[in-house]
Amino acid sequence: MNITIVGAGRAGVSFAGALEKAGHEITLVHHDELDYLDAAQLILLTVPDDAIGDVASRIAPDVNQVVAHVAGSLTLGVLAPHPRVGSMHPLMPLPSGELGAQRLFGATYCVQGDDVLVDVVRSLEGRVITLRDDQRTAYHATAAVAANHLVALMGHVGHLAESAGLSLEDFLPLAQQALADVVAVGPHAALTGPASRGDMATIDAHLAAIPESERSTYVALANAAFELAELRRSQSIA
Repeated sequence: MNITIVGAGRAGVSFAGALEKAGHEITLVHHDELDYLDAAQLILLTVPDDAIGDVASRIAPDVNQVVAHVAGSLTLGVLAPHPRVGSMHPLMPLPSGELGAQRLFGATYCVQGDDVLVDVVRSLEGRVITLRDDQRTAYHATAAVAANHLVALMGHVGHLAESAGLSLEDFLPLAQQALADVVAVGPHAALTGPASRGDMATIDAHLAAIPESERSTYVALANAAFELAELRRSQSIA
């Protein structure tokens, strides 16, 4: 398929590398190079979310072209008035073009709109999920927590480690094993530690020992752990 990707940032370079490897004919352009779109069967917009509507409005509608975006939180309405539209949002972090191109193969994609997007995902050996418009914001929030907030959590761990004279690297095997336990048995069964057993004395000691700047994050996460533990107990009773 002849695909033009508009937007040469990390997402654009990632998709360009992956789609080219999948056998598509790829042209990668910047958002201000919209004079090179005539031959494209699919125009994939990988510009920032708040620029998608503006860029789409500067592309002449063509019944022979599909215009699509890769934003997780946006519906297809942002692509009006194009007659054929779609979206394909990958549930995968793309920290660089090289890593992103590798990760897009076999990823899960939230797909909406023209059926050509399903064909593109299949060419990447990906898995397709679909949503209603009213589910998209909650879906994107979940994706942000799963990826971005997990990274922020590791930043919190790093700060706590430094306060104890250690480093983030010392605790990464523990974090990796805990996440592997979630995969294996689910979050309820994987939860361990003082919150899981209602040990407030230990939690109070933790709060006294860690930097004041990190306490609000610790408390928020401890409360989430308490709620998870309480749900586990209520389910075991039922």
